[in-house]
Amino acid sequence: MRPVYLIITILLGCASIVSAQDSLLQKSKEIPQKYYSAVQHKADALNKQLTARTEKALSRLSKYEEKMKKKMMKVDSSQAKALFENSQQKFASLKDKLKAKTDKIPGKNLLSNTPGVDSLFNTLSFLKQGNDKIPQLTNSLKSVTALQDKLAILNEAKAFIQQRKQLLNAQLGKIPALAGNLKGINKEAYYYAQQVKELKETFSDKKKIEKKALEIAQKIPAYNDFMAKHSYLGSLLGNNLGGGGATPNLEGLQTRAQVEQLIQQRLGSGPNASQAVSQSMAEARAKMNELKSKFPDLDNAGEMPNFKPNEMKSKRFLQRLEYGGNIQFARNTSFYPTTSDIAGQIAYKFHKNGVAGVGMAYKLGLGQGFNKIAISSEGLGLRSFVDWKLKNTFFLNGGYEQNYQPVHINAVPNAEMWTSSALLGIKKKYKVSAKMKGDVSLLFDFLYSSHVPRTDPIKLRMGYNF
Repeated sequence: MRPVYLIITILLGCASIVSAQDSLLQKSKEIPQKYYSAVQHKADALNKQLTARTEKALSRLSKYEEKMKKKMMKVDSSQAKALFENSQQKFASLKDKLKAKTDKIPGKNLLSNTPGVDSLFNTLSFLKQGNDKIPQLTNSLKSVTALQDKLAILNEAKAFIQQRKQLLNAQLGKIPALAGNLKGINKEAYYYAQQVKELKETFSDKKKIEKKALEIAQKIPAYNDFMAKHSYLGSLLGNNLGGGGATPNLEGLQTRAQVEQLIQQRLGSGPNASQAVSQSMAEARAKMNELKSKFPDLDNAGEMPNFKPNEMKSKRFLQRLEYGGNIQFARNTSFYPTTSDIAGQIAYKFHKNGVAGVGMAYKLGLGQGFNKIAISSEGLGLRSFVDWKLKNTFFLNGGYEQNYQPVHINAVPNAEMWTSSALLGIKKKYKVSAKMKGDVSLLFDFLYSSHVPRTDPIKLRMGYNF
């Protein structure tokens, strides 16, 4: 009878496997096709941006080192050869790797040590099991795999850049003739690392369609087990396929007992030693918190700049743009009805405390009062402005404007169709939501007295930006 039980067990096992496979296929079909296209576009865009930024950084650093080598050859040729002999070859090698196809990249890694990318790779790999009939899934997985390979090269480039920066500063930091080139290297290395980090964080932000696909995948029983085995954390614990479930090699890492033994050797034992350690740890923690508050975006102490960084320097052009608008009202006069100026604007953040922008306003006529409401077109305006932070949420706001508002020529002698305004005042900003801010501006027009007919000198505007 045993062979019969064995056959039945095997058949039941095969049936459960087929059932699980069918369940996986059914659930994967529930995921919108747009998800795969969105992932592919997102991965390709990040790949392109990271490649361009890394090539730019390597080219700039290579030029800096070439200039330093020429200067050093005049001072100490032997030291110049020792420091710069192989650096240009390394720069060229990294550039070649960036341009190479992913299937020809030497030593590419399965995991990129970038959680958002690795998690996406594992999710797509899971959905692809036994499901090769969705071309968008295959293409998106190829794009994410290519991005992983590129990130492995970026990690190598970043490590090389930091290594060269530290070496050159240590060896040549006291030579005045090279101070300018060293400063350029330090700035380029710092801003490159910051911009790469911001690009990765942007990629990790999940859109609505990505969240929906993840919710569907998490309903598949085998998904969580697959992610636990193939995630980056799983690879460290030896749970991935490459590790085969074996215990990872932790040779070289200090255990808690070894650390305590080392402390006792240095400081002795007893309450005084424990108190000294606690005090030292508290001082170190306070110092680290102070450094983190000054440089919250740094991953390690090796990236700490030796200059005062401009946090806007690492922002891309589109990241510096702010969009918004405002509205203001003007009372009716003998020549104009009550009007509402509705404006849209775009601003460029040139400093952490300041923005400059341009805008356009449409002047909407509302009639002569509540009893005589009449909608009419009363003109338009062209605007330019600058905001500069004074304190907390208060800003100094100034700008120059040209406003077109036709009037009956016979009614007002020497009437002007276009009038100029020079505005200066205070703006108060407040938070509306995570992505939107509101503001209230009180402005004075220094050219109001030259307007014919004369307009109000005080402007009150309510606006928003995002």
